[in-house]
Amino acid sequence: MPSPSLGARAVPHLAGLVGLTLLCGPAAAAPPVDPTGTWLTEDGRARVRVEHCGAKQEQVCGFVVWLKSPTDDGGRPRTDQFNPDDKRKPRLALGHQMILGLKPNSEARYEGQIYNADNGKKYDITLWREQSGGLHVKGCMLSVFCGSQTWSRVTDVAAGQLTGATGSADGPKADPEWAQDRTAGRLPAAKAPK
Repeated sequence: MPSPSLGARAVPHLAGLVGLTLLCGPAAAAPPVDPTGTWLTEDGRARVRVEHCGAKQEQVCGFVVWLKSPTDDGGRPRTDQFNPDDKRKPRLALGHQMILGLKPNSEARYEGQIYNADNGKKYDITLWREQSGGLHVKGCMLSVFCGSQTWSRVTDVAAGQLTGATGSADGPKADPEWAQDRTAGRLPAAKAPK
């Protein structure tokens, strides 16, 4: 008697797997791989420290902690001169917040906005990290024009790099909406729009 074909033998096994999947329900999304650390941008012009932020520390923010060229052609510290908010134009480029409270998504990545001090604009980005690889940053303008970079983790301290805690005298400065209230351990209440 001929033996049943491989297809005929596989059907009961597949049916069992389908039944088990239905019984267990859909798999929960895996949490994103922790992106915290200090990263060198792909072009080598900046180091960005990524850390948890937000009231529950579930989001990620990023701060420029080193610049290859921290001064302008006149030798003055670079400022956020292109910022559309006049109050933020005098702030130093070194130490400013550029990753703005990205939230975890269903694809085990973080998404939100990044601020580009070179032109004063914000862009939608998705950020993720593989277990042992670099930090992937994909940005889009108008959800049509997209580009991506892979940043490399750095563990050394470069000359001129900010090393203090965020909000400290020798550390980067969070934008007011992300600044941690160090005395109460929570974010300050948001101000109502005028």
